[in-house]
Amino acid sequence: MRILYFDCFAGAAGDMILGALLDAGLPLEELKGALGSLAVDGWEVSADRVVKAGVTATKFRVHEHASPGAGRRAPGAGPHRHHGHQCRSLDEIYSAVRRSSLSEAGKRRAVGMFRRLGEVESGIHGISMEQIHLHEVGDIDSIIDIVGAVFALEWFEPDRIVVSPINVGGGMVKSAHGVFPVPAPATVALLRDAPVYSSGVQLETLTPTGALILTEYASSFGPLPAMTIKQVGYGAGDRELHETANVVRVLVGEAEHQPVAHAVAVLECEIDDMNPQIFGFLMERLYAAGALEVFYSAIQMKKNRPGTLMTIVAPPDLRAAMTEIVFRESTTIGVRHQELSRECLDREMVTVTTPLGAVRFKVARRDGRLLNAQPEFEDLAKLSAERGIPVKEVQAVAHKAWLER
Repeated sequence: MRILYFDCFAGAAGDMILGALLDAGLPLEELKGALGSLAVDGWEVSADRVVKAGVTATKFRVHEHASPGAGRRAPGAGPHRHHGHQCRSLDEIYSAVRRSSLSEAGKRRAVGMFRRLGEVESGIHGISMEQIHLHEVGDIDSIIDIVGAVFALEWFEPDRIVVSPINVGGGMVKSAHGVFPVPAPATVALLRDAPVYSSGVQLETLTPTGALILTEYASSFGPLPAMTIKQVGYGAGDRELHETANVVRVLVGEAEHQPVAHAVAVLECEIDDMNPQIFGFLMERLYAAGALEVFYSAIQMKKNRPGTLMTIVAPPDLRAAMTEIVFRESTTIGVRHQELSRECLDREMVTVTTPLGAVRFKVARRDGRLLNAQPEFEDLAKLSAERGIPVKEVQAVAHKAWLER
C-alpha cells in the first residue's frame, strides 16, 4: 500500500505542493507535458533548488513572458495571487482544463475542483455561479498549480493520502475583495472537517489553492501513519519565515496492512415491560456516551410475552458507563456483559464530485484492496431535495461517478 503523507507545519500553497512532489521524484518534463496548452502561450514552468531556513527544497515557478516583471507574486506580497491578470470565468477555466493532457478522469477531477471553488465564492459573495470570476485562483499560475497537482497525484498512484493538521497562520490578509482575517473566507469554506491550527505567525500560510488540493485528496487527517519511507520531498514557498522553513514536506512510503483485533465489551439485557418510546431515547443516550453499536431484536420471553433484546457494543473502558445508563433509563434489572475481539476493515471517507454535486463515500479496504464503497445517504437526500430528483437516481449518478473517478 503506497501512502503519501503531507506535513503542513508551515502551511501550504499550490506551488509548494507541486514543488514537494517534484522533489520526491515527479519528473518535471512529464509534468510539463501533462499541462499541455496551459504551459504555452506566454507561459512556462520551471523548478530550481532553494534553501529555506537550512532545508534544501524545490521551488516550482510559473513564468509569464507577455508581461515582464509580473511573476507569481510581487516582492513582499502575501500569498494571495491577484496581480492584475485577467480574471477568468468558470467556463474559460473548464475549457483550459479540457485542453490539457490530463487523463479523462483527471480532467473531470480538475473541473470538479474548480466547480467547488465557484460554489464557495458564490456562497461567500452572494452571486450566481454564472457571475463568478475566480480572482485569487483564476490566474494562469493557479490553474497550473491545480491541474499540475491532479496530474502529479495520479502519477504517484497512492492508495492513501494522509494530511497533517494544517498551520493556517494568523493576522490579516488583503484580497481582491478587501482585508480579511486569516484564514480568508474562501480558505475557511474549503477547510470543512479538516483539522487546523495557528503557530502564531502573523501571515497567511495556507492559500485557497493549497486548501483545495489538500482537502480534495486527503483520505484522512492526522499524525504520520505507520509506514516505511521511500522518498521525501520538500516544496518551497516564497516567504522567509523566521522560526521554521517555509516548506511543505511530503513523505512517500509503503505500509503492510496487518489485521488488528480490537477488544470490545458486549452488553445485553431483555426488556418486556417498557414504553416503546423510551427505546429511541435510550439508544441516543448510549451513542452520545460512546457506544459503538446499539441494536434491538424482537424475542419471546417468559409467560409467552413478546420482548426486546438490547445489545450494546462499546470500548471495554466504557462498560461501566453503559451499564449505568441502561439501569437509569430503562426498566431492566440486570445486564450481562462479556469481552470479545472484533476485526474491522480500514475505513475512510472520500468525497466524489458528481454532475449533481459532491457526495461523500464510505470506503472500506483490507490489505489495500477496495472491498466496499457506499455513498452517504444524507448527501444523496440533500442533493435529491435540492435538485428535485428521486434519491434512487441521485444514487445511480453517484455510483457512476465513483466508478469513473
